[in-house]
Amino acid sequence: MEQTVQQGNGAVNGNMAQSQANSHEAREKLMNDLKLVIGDAESWLKEAKRNAANNAGEAQARFDDTLRTAKSDLLRLQDSMTARGKLAAQSADSYVKGHAWQAVGLGAAVGVIAGLLLARR
Repeated sequence: MEQTVQQGNGAVNGNMAQSQANSHEAREKLMNDLKLVIGDAESWLKEAKRNAANNAGEAQARFDDTLRTAKSDLLRLQDSMTARGKLAAQSADSYVKGHAWQAVGLGAAVGVIAGLLLARR
């Protein structure tokens, strides 16, 4: 039975690594998109100042489109991070169920260390 739990934990750890890679890629894409939005906004504002009313509507439409894309990327990143958090919680839950006494010992050790650190201050 313990071997089955360990195999299950290996699959969860593999999923967590993949999830971390995906969230890192999503963060990088979001940061690049936000930099692009800021750069576009600056250039469109300069262009709008030069052309006053002629191209202001077109510049605003392009800016709105880019902003909408950045918002959707941010929502996807939020969903990814939420899913990653749920996966971590499930992994911790399965570990604690499989290794209850080890989890209790770890919790007690963390409590003692935290108590010692707080007592020193």
